[in-house]
Amino acid sequence: METSDRKIDGSRRLLMGAATVAAILVAWGGAANGSVSVNGRAPAFGWLQPRPAPHGWRLARLPSGAATFAYPRTWRPIRTDPGTASVALLGDGRSIRGYLNATPRQGTETRANWPSFRIHHLREDDSSKDVRLIASAHGLRFRSGRGSSVIDSYRTSRTRYREIACLVAGARTSSVVVGAAPSKTWTRQAETIERAIASLRTS
Repeated sequence: METSDRKIDGSRRLLMGAATVAAILVAWGGAANGSVSVNGRAPAFGWLQPRPAPHGWRLARLPSGAATFAYPRTWRPIRTDPGTASVALLGDGRSIRGYLNATPRQGTETRANWPSFRIHHLREDDSSKDVRLIASAHGLRFRSGRGSSVIDSYRTSRTRYREIACLVAGARTSSVVVGAAPSKTWTRQAETIERAIASLRTS
């Protein structure tokens, strides 16, 4: 998780926003067993209540202006792939304790195929191993559109991570928003990550 571990291969990890998080976490540096697929207002996504972020949070914005999400002032913007917006909660040695990213939709991902698309591309990426689908849902309501989401976990060479990844379609554009943290400390960051994802606005 140190910045010196290896360089980010931006061109590959930008690929349709699918494997970016695993690659960045390795370069910078929950684990539930089994796989459950659910539709509609799934219990696993009961936290998703579209609303503005708490007072004092900052906005991260895609360079295109097509999407924004909010994040706490204790988190910091980090440089990742061109055309994306990323912030992180940094610990000792600039290790990542929490991560948030927005990426424009770029390929064949759709709200219908998003769960299988996300898991497939995580498994294709060399930096993520033992990928596990925890839950998925379609037709979720966001502040300015509808989306599909997955909760999954994966292992890198250093640790296991848990993430939430959503593809959200607005009136004109679709964007991917991802939040991740080490599985062993997920409960400390979960509420912040969930609130940030719930604050997403797409154009």
